[in-house]
Amino acid sequence: MTSHGPRERSQHSTLITADHVIAHDGDAFVEIRDGAVVVEDGCFTFVGDRADAPAGSVERIDLGESVLLPGLIDLDALADIDHLVLDAWGDAATQRRLMWSAAYFRDGRHDVLTADERSTMRRYALTQLALHGITTFVPIASEVHSEWAETHDDLVDVARIASELGLRSFLGPSYRSGVHVVGADGSTELAWDDERGRAGLAEAVRFLDTVASLDDPLVTGILAPCRIETVREEVLRATARVSAERGVLVRAHALQELGERELVAELHGTTQLGLLDRVGLLNDRLILAHGVYLDLHPEIHGEDRGELAALAASGASIIHCPLTNNRYAFLLERLSQYLEAGVNVGLGTDSFPPDLIRGIDAGVQLAKAQHDDLSRGMLAEYVEAATLGGARALHRPDLGRISVGASADLVAFALDDFRLGTIEDPLRTLILAGSARDVRFSMVGGRAVVRDGRIAGVDLEALRRDGRRTFEKLRDAYLERDYLAGRPPELFPPVFRGV
Repeated sequence: MTSHGPRERSQHSTLITADHVIAHDGDAFVEIRDGAVVVEDGCFTFVGDRADAPAGSVERIDLGESVLLPGLIDLDALADIDHLVLDAWGDAATQRRLMWSAAYFRDGRHDVLTADERSTMRRYALTQLALHGITTFVPIASEVHSEWAETHDDLVDVARIASELGLRSFLGPSYRSGVHVVGADGSTELAWDDERGRAGLAEAVRFLDTVASLDDPLVTGILAPCRIETVREEVLRATARVSAERGVLVRAHALQELGERELVAELHGTTQLGLLDRVGLLNDRLILAHGVYLDLHPEIHGEDRGELAALAASGASIIHCPLTNNRYAFLLERLSQYLEAGVNVGLGTDSFPPDLIRGIDAGVQLAKAQHDDLSRGMLAEYVEAATLGGARALHRPDLGRISVGASADLVAFALDDFRLGTIEDPLRTLILAGSARDVRFSMVGGRAVVRDGRIAGVDLEALRRDGRRTFEKLRDAYLERDYLAGRPPELFPPVFRGV
């Protein structure tokens, strides 16, 4: 790849070199062996061979035996401590017992954590994102331990912590009109609080105004309604109006669970995509997590009856969370079908650990099994989803690529650990034998976030202790809302009994 830009640079520049650079040549990703990038004013001004790099950079960072990638974009990112840690091990009955009980809903006192503890939880989660190579994130909604959903002030705190760490965030408080609850007999239903649903949307709009006043280039306001079956149609319509008027993105959960289709049909007389279209949300500003249960899925109709084409025509994006999908056993059918139909797909972690490298590996293995074909590993497509796909979903063509003029968001993974084995191809080696814990360096908008696997100013040992105390409080809270709370249940039995 040829060098770009003049040979001499201003004194406010950083030269970064690595054995392997995954750059973008305008058409596709390319690998530069013994490559270099120059960063000035938050953007790439040179991308090419190390030997052709311009002189004059004030700071020089040699990452050695590493692979330098565009910053990873997590569209459904960890926002708490316990997500999936506790709830991916039981059967359907166990899952019901981890939901709110109807009695707990009626009690009306749902806040588990203090404001300070919630802030600790967020700092713990966002630090995990940074240490796993995420540079841009959209957080999952975190309501299960909240009074109802998220608030304006909750997301102001997320924005503050993210910017302190140097992460790029797309944020909005979650809101909902109802919640899934479990009755004393174990049956499930939706319990509604319409006033809170409308108030939540008002909080979300207020947050958009707050973000505008912050004038922080790392923070972008979005609208984040919860799972669509828990949001009244009037609130979804109002969400679409605000999105259109302000040009803001909407991230919502839909097509996520098998029973969701039947419930939406019962409530609205249509499919999930039909509802989204009817309220005005099915367009290129919509980002859907997880988009699994379309008509083509074997557990729905097992054939494409037009939903994939409708999704592609709308311009909406899908968030694929392969590691979480595998753990919860709801599998996208298949990534290749979505891409070939023209659907934009980004990636999300959705849970702990927020490891997109392991997620890509899980997706590649799933693709091979679904196609019954070792050649359909689709590693390139998964890497592109974690970078370019996320950038397209966020309407940010300056992200997801290492090229001249793009924002200097990047991450480097070390390849010099003996346990990784020999380097056949830097990406195949990383995905086969590594994980996101191999992060050596990251940068967002030209500012270093992770150096040598650490974040300046973050006391990880203290945060680990605080996180442990918060986790134990969250874990204990499940018993408070369990519909069998009057009995002595064991919600989280060990793998093996103690003696």
